[in-house]
Amino acid sequence: MHSEEWISSILKELESQSLDRHLIVRPEAGGKIHIDGKVILNFSSNDYLNLANHPVVVESSIDYVKKYGCGATASRLMSGTLSCHKELEKALAELKCYPAALVFGSGWLANAGTIPVLVERDDHIFADKLVHASIIDAIIMSRANFHRFNHNDAGHLAVLMNKCPAKGRRLVVTESVFSMDGDIAPLRQIADIAVKYNAMIMVDEAHSTGIFGSNGSGLVRELNLESLVNISMGTLSKALGGYGGFIACSESIKEVMINKARTFIYTTALPPAVIGSALGSLKVLKTNPELGKTLLNNARFFRERLNEAGLKTGSSESQIIPVMVGNPAKTLELSRELAGKNILAVAIRPPTVPAETARLRLSVTLAHTQEDMTRAATVIAECAREKGII
Repeated sequence: MHSEEWISSILKELESQSLDRHLIVRPEAGGKIHIDGKVILNFSSNDYLNLANHPVVVESSIDYVKKYGCGATASRLMSGTLSCHKELEKALAELKCYPAALVFGSGWLANAGTIPVLVERDDHIFADKLVHASIIDAIIMSRANFHRFNHNDAGHLAVLMNKCPAKGRRLVVTESVFSMDGDIAPLRQIADIAVKYNAMIMVDEAHSTGIFGSNGSGLVRELNLESLVNISMGTLSKALGGYGGFIACSESIKEVMINKARTFIYTTALPPAVIGSALGSLKVLKTNPELGKTLLNNARFFRERLNEAGLKTGSSESQIIPVMVGNPAKTLELSRELAGKNILAVAIRPPTVPAETARLRLSVTLAHTQEDMTRAATVIAECAREKGII
């Protein structure tokens, strides 16, 4: 079979399983989108705190472009480390209550660069079965022995660690808020087990940074686990409304990453506009410490309306609320039906989520009012009933 025929066969197979994906261009981003005079409720945005277009954030981004230019022009170890990079890393370390922080080009690059430095071929990684794809890829690149524990099951982690050979380093990796289910990891129990078995701990806080904890410091900070968790990873692209990733850690871990993390060494530094927007968002968080709590209260309200309408929302405890459907084709149909009613709720299908767990992934943002959420819950339920989903 020629390469073009092979590629066509892959695309046809995806389409037959309702697993094909396509890029859709939209005129703007955020929790509410304006198209042809219509207001679209966007429940597929990670701009949780509605900061991407906040005037303070936008102005800060512009100020940093004017001061530093459009690009860093080189990797950090060449000549790309500008004073604004150090300024942001200091602010992130203070937010997370760690001695140091290191900024990467994205959350994916932060995970992909960090994990292969911490462990290698003869070492052991223990990861929750539902961790993000970037963590899975990082584990594969590390070539370490991979042990997967049942989702949010600290007891199963303990069993696996107890059976593990003594040889080699150990690393436990989990998320604090899971991106597709919106549930929360039992971080304290996981940390206690990791310490018992002399393992390092890394927590992906991409979806809790900015929302949980004091001033949006995350769940590791909220639970006072900094002394046990070696690395708290976060992003600038979710609640902070911009782009980029980072780790908060000790000074020594930071120095090792600077010397060995390939996704840090061999890529151009983040541009000043992105650094400026992140610093602007941190400023907004500091002056408005109630934003995360308000968001979580709104999410609770929405979850209750969805449940009252007969929809299943899994084990969500955060601003991420799945509406469970199961069948990929039905999920896609439901998403398309909602789009026609000015509600954007993208269908999430395998391999992003496990087989038979296709769902709408609803993200609550501060752009959504309670009136918006009440209407959305009613419309989603009506469409789901029409399609025999509930």
